[in-house]
Amino acid sequence: MALAERYGFELKVCRPYRAKTKGKVERFNRYLKESFVVPLAATLKQAGLKLDVEAANQYIGRWLTEVANIRVHATTGERPVVRLAVEQEALLPLPQAGRPLPVRRPMRPIPRESLQHPLAVYDSLLEVAA
Repeated sequence: MALAERYGFELKVCRPYRAKTKGKVERFNRYLKESFVVPLAATLKQAGLKLDVEAANQYIGRWLTEVANIRVHATTGERPVVRLAVEQEALLPLPQAGRPLPVRRPMRPIPRESLQHPLAVYDSLLEVAA
């Protein structure tokens, strides 16, 4: 949140289980859980320890270096560490200081549930129009 405020972008909260909006994130979370969290939790459990944030932070750097960033990605066919090196040449540096934040007017929250209706609602609207 602080990074978003500093550099002037908004975080978008996506609804769970919506492949069109969250597919890449959901897939990475699954990969992270299956190849990092579960094996680490099992290893720690054998040693009589419990996985917590501190333990995860202690091991994540090594996992990224030795596992995640050197594997061949199924979609791109490339190693993420190699792909990042190529893309970094085209990336612009972050601004030295964040831009001033615009003044925000208070907004009335809109329940997300009201934005999507069951298909029967749309069917009944189409029947009336026909």
